[in-house]
Amino acid sequence: MTDIAVVDYGMGNLRSVHKALEHVAPEATVTVTSDPAVVGRAQRVVVPGQGAMPNCMHALNTHGLHDAVVQAAQNKPFLGICIGLQMLFEESEEGHVRGLSILPGKVVHFPAAAMTMPDGQKLKVPHMGWNQVFHTHDHPLWSDIANDERFYFVHSYYVDTPDSTIIAAQSHYPFAFTCAVAKNNIFAVQFHPEKSDHTGLTLLRNFTRWTPET
Repeated sequence: MTDIAVVDYGMGNLRSVHKALEHVAPEATVTVTSDPAVVGRAQRVVVPGQGAMPNCMHALNTHGLHDAVVQAAQNKPFLGICIGLQMLFEESEEGHVRGLSILPGKVVHFPAAAMTMPDGQKLKVPHMGWNQVFHTHDHPLWSDIANDERFYFVHSYYVDTPDSTIIAAQSHYPFAFTCAVAKNNIFAVQFHPEKSDHTGLTLLRNFTRWTPET
């Protein structure tokens, strides 16, 4: 039986995620899969993703993984990474595409008019590189991770949600934006833990040991 399924719909940094999970959970069976049945049988599910949201949603549907991902997000420990976070929401400005509508809110582009520091420095989009992450509430996946640790980001869009209770962390670029969400069995991050050195590995290890409250 697959302990952890890494969902392969053709748009993720699968090798890095797979290797990182094997490193932090050597006792687990980690499977990269595009088979909905394998996703359905897995005890834990990770959905990574890179690229454009419209392409990712199209690929998810083309591979027949839409329903399997929705079901996993409803009933087992679920980790979304980058696009795997964004697809959980209702819609995205990128291509005006619908998401999975599991969580309320939309995905929006960093506004060009706001990308200026107080000293006049212009910030580039995409937001790329290391940035601090500030927890907004306690969560088992933050265990042994300081409240201002740095994670690695690569993105031009971020989540705007009306439900503040699901916001698990924020970062700043140059304003505060949501970079992690949590609800029940779901935890999802905008940054890339698989590229975030020891801190990212700690988060992934915490996921492999997490038993969500029912």
